Amino acid sequence: MSEQIYTFRDPSFNINQAYYYTLLIQLSGGYFSYAITYKKQLIAWDTNCNLAELSNPQELAEELNATYKKVVVGLPTDSFTLIPTPLFAKNQIANYARLLDVKQEDRVLAQSLDDKNYIIYKVDEKILSAVQRFDLNNAVYSYKGWITAAAQNNPGSQDIYLHAENGKAEFLNFKNGSIRYYNNFDYKNEEDLAYYASFVVEELGLLPQNTHLKLSGSIKPEDKYSSRLADFYQHVTFFNPPLLDVPEQINATQILTLAALSLCGSLEVL
Repeated sequence: MSEQIYTFRDPSFNINQAYYYTLLIQLSGGYFSYAITYKKQLIAWDTNCNLAELSNPQELAEELNATYKKVVVGLPTDSFTLIPTPLFAKNQIANYARLLDVKQEDRVLAQSLDDKNYIIYKVDEKILSAVQRFDLNNAVYSYKGWITAAAQNNPGSQDIYLHAENGKAEFLNFKNGSIRYYNNFDYKNEEDLAYYASFVVEELGLLPQNTHLKLSGSIKPEDKYSSRLADFYQHVTFFNPPLLDVPEQINATQILTLAALSLCGSLEVL
């Protein structure tokens, strides 16, 4: 496996051609990562950028002040709920928000997650202020792209998609092509991750020997996390769909959720 890098510029990158490019931004905590793509080619990428650069670009002024063909911003949250589309009503968002631990500094957003579900989630007002200049209608739930990529992977009812990164584990399961289960948990070590995987499998009424775990994120083949999961599950593989053409020196799993934002379009923020 190639050594991970954290910044990249393709020789073909020309900011004067930005109108033909797509800008993808993903926020996490006090930092953000971004990618610039041309069609399916990754031509620029940076990670762990200071959040202040979004609202007042200095080091990244050239990249962030350009006019792009398309912009997608992935917003983080630590609390969300899903509402089936037939049950969703715009005038009920305040009532849905009661299911979340909303604080004074939070703002509640509602958007379509797929054709059968709306996601109601809270976002820190500071984060929204930082990305306001990009138009909130270009903002989506941070893992919407990853969920879309999994849905396009012909998922079976025995498949559980597990994305683990920065101490947060996302679990996703489908039935007949529709989301059956989606939740996330905080984890500190491989025992935590194995415990939550077992919890989800039991919750879904699946048998460990028939369950297929499809891993992504910071988990690597034969590391302590994937090895511990393999102690319980016979079918453990890695989910790394070819979303963008990336150079050999970049580990595609390192930018999966950021690259997956390329599958998202503009949505009305409610």
